[in-house]
Amino acid sequence: MFRRHFLAGCAALAATVAASPVLAQVRSDSVGTPTVVNLWPGSPPGSGKPSGPERVGREGAGLGAVANISTPRMKIYRPANPNGTAVLIMGGGGYFRIQIGHESDPAARWLLALGVTPVVLYYRMPADGWQRDAPFQDAQRAMRLLRSRASEFGIDPDKIGVMGFSAGGHLAAMTETRFRHAWYQPVDAADKLSSRPDFAALIFPVITFKPPYDTTRSKREIVGDTTDPATLSAYSPQDHVTKRTPPTFLAQAADDPIANPQNSIIMFNALQKAKVPAELHMFQAGGHGFGLGVPGTLPAAWPRLFTAWAKHNGFAGAPAPKPAENTQDDEDN
Repeated sequence: MFRRHFLAGCAALAATVAASPVLAQVRSDSVGTPTVVNLWPGSPPGSGKPSGPERVGREGAGLGAVANISTPRMKIYRPANPNGTAVLIMGGGGYFRIQIGHESDPAARWLLALGVTPVVLYYRMPADGWQRDAPFQDAQRAMRLLRSRASEFGIDPDKIGVMGFSAGGHLAAMTETRFRHAWYQPVDAADKLSSRPDFAALIFPVITFKPPYDTTRSKREIVGDTTDPATLSAYSPQDHVTKRTPPTFLAQAADDPIANPQNSIIMFNALQKAKVPAELHMFQAGGHGFGLGVPGTLPAAWPRLFTAWAKHNGFAGAPAPKPAENTQDDEDN
């Protein structure tokens, strides 16, 4: 199934590989067979359920995008020479589909070439009939499961990050800022572990649900048309940044017509205020949904910039000193 999803993005990825030294090591046969891990031992928490089978888009902007997910899961890929770092990848799609073919799978190929263990998340969405907290439950559970099985997958439990695109960027930002919040009741021993990512990469992300930047479909799918300040704040990650928020990398284009560039700026400013290590790249042009970056455009630089940033912060290559992390979340956020 993974190779089928990859077909949607193979042509664009091949061109990107040819044009970018960062991606020069990516090969069409470097993927291998993933380990599929269902997130929940029984029925997922919360109410709702899709009607009909899972769907994969076959044309237009939805080509390779997955919707109607009834079994939330993650696909874990094993690099030939793992460096211990893992990244939980969250494709975008406005919380009504997940851009697996265009965003998640190409990112997984690139990370594999770097020795990183990529983990593609298939999360539930309100548009499929699930209640609005379902994506956040799935992301939190996925982080804990990865830590609980770190030795099995050759992962350093202190080097597990999140990477999100567009709505997936919102999901990643919620995961890195609201990790102390109990999105669901514990179901097994894995839920005793921390769900805090060790680092985050937010690529053309949706961040705030507050006006005047509350025009995204992500906002409408999660909280609808509400104007309640408390609800909007609860799902706006910038309001939950603290000194415990992990180091964060952001990349966006200044001409993004979907997620206003202020989303990244707002998040970066909140990280700076909390003295959290952060790096923001605002490209002059590039629009929205550029994935790994179209060859010849400014955003095509972001994978190389992220790699340098990750190495500088000790998440790839030689480790850097970092504060101790508790294995259990000790307060709500």
